[in-house]
Amino acid sequence: MSDALRPMARPRLYEQVIERLREYVGSSLLRAGDKLPAERELAQRLGVSRASVKQAIVVLEVQGLVEVRHGGGTYLLRDTLDAEPVEELVERRRRLPDVLEAREALETKLAELAAERRTKADLDVLEAALGYMREEIGAGGHGVEGDRRFHAAVTAAAHSSLMADFMRSIAEQITESRTESLRQPGRPSRSLAQHVAIFDAISLGDSKKAAAAMRRHLRTVAKVRLLAWNPDDDAQVPAPGDQ
Repeated sequence: MSDALRPMARPRLYEQVIERLREYVGSSLLRAGDKLPAERELAQRLGVSRASVKQAIVVLEVQGLVEVRHGGGTYLLRDTLDAEPVEELVERRRRLPDVLEAREALETKLAELAAERRTKADLDVLEAALGYMREEIGAGGHGVEGDRRFHAAVTAAAHSSLMADFMRSIAEQITESRTESLRQPGRPSRSLAQHVAIFDAISLGDSKKAAAAMRRHLRTVAKVRLLAWNPDDDAQVPAPGDQ
């Protein structure tokens, strides 16, 4: 039977709120650091419930576009609210747990092997990656490239060609998890500190300590707002005849 007449998806109300907020920020010439109107005011002006406004703000927060300061309001982190389509966000939320599970299994073992097999040259590359990430964060960035370099250096220091192939096979998904983690408030500096602990253990040749440090780090990486977000936690726009 043809799939053409399948039920039509109803737009989530908070997605419409996000679009109105995007238009508002653009027309009002707001910039990073500016404050959005309070949720109550937004709900009144848009003619929707506060729950729909709150869910829209959560989606924008998950994407690193706004910062919600408890008791202090919502502030722009960028000059625009060009948000990722919600369906793409939902799909990433669906696959992220599997990626994080694979990373913990692979990278914990890689850290253990790196502690056993690292060379002086490997340690130099690891240290350089730490320095690069430190500079990125110092310049106000999230440290994404430094993070990539560090984890790549751990993989190289393990001297396991097959495990390196496994890591390359999920490189795109790892990049997603990296970006998601490092845009959490306060996460870049915390990740850097955890990288230093991993490096210290590898440098000392302590395989158990290196594995434990990597496991702790990856469990921190897994703590992202996206996984706590429920995309269906909002009333949908009623279809004709439903009202």
